[in-house]
Amino acid sequence: MRLQWDDLPASTRDAVAARTGPIYAATTTDKGLNSEIAATLDTPAGRVFVKGLRNDHPRAWTQQREAAINPHVAGLAPRLLWTVRDDDWHLLGFEHLDGRPANYRPHSDDLPLVAEAIITLSGVRAPGDLDLKLIEQRLADYLDHPDDAELLRGDTLLHTDWTPDNVLISEGAARVVDWAWPTRGAAWIDAACWVVWLIAAGHTPADAELWAAKTPAWATAPPRALDVFATAQQRLWRGIADDAPDVPWKTGLAEAADHWATFRQ
Repeated sequence: MRLQWDDLPASTRDAVAARTGPIYAATTTDKGLNSEIAATLDTPAGRVFVKGLRNDHPRAWTQQREAAINPHVAGLAPRLLWTVRDDDWHLLGFEHLDGRPANYRPHSDDLPLVAEAIITLSGVRAPGDLDLKLIEQRLADYLDHPDDAELLRGDTLLHTDWTPDNVLISEGAARVVDWAWPTRGAAWIDAACWVVWLIAAGHTPADAELWAAKTPAWATAPPRALDVFATAQQRLWRGIADDAPDVPWKTGLAEAADHWATFRQ
């Protein structure tokens, strides 16, 4: 459940103000699902975006992971400015982006910008000093054979969640936010994740793959690997939709993943 800024303990808000100066206003965002607090703060130095979870939240570990990954995605993700961690809360303060969610519809001018962001990310090696999730672990329940996992392995840093709300168009570039689930895997996988979102936005599977193919890493994926990944995405999104049949965007993604898997078959 998304909380308001004033729902935080006064001591936590004071700790933030010690880093930002007086907070003139706080505007809660309705975007994203991973944070209990997500708000834009107006401060003497300008706007700051803050997100956070309580220390006893089941996903509290994602806060530290997002902080740790930030230096490795400099320029692509908003810069982490400060952290606050007290007895109750863990908050992260980021540079505020004046942007909007990417438009994935066919013929959108945003598509080349998103492709460029995926190209940039595909060149980032996953840091060896962080215990990142492996893509083959995350998708293990959706693979038919243990040998299929080998097709997904790699040392590239992956984002994997290419919802348009996570890709902000700002000053003529696509910036990628919400790094709570960084993953290690093959360099082509983020482009493949994007394919499902493109189909959901109105692209045919063939056209969606053409956009993915604009990222050089796509050419490194064996056809069998793409087949396996498409089937895994189909099963993943079908499970998500079955758990929430009244949520249109989830059922839409499940239908898109079905279309892609059928196309690959």
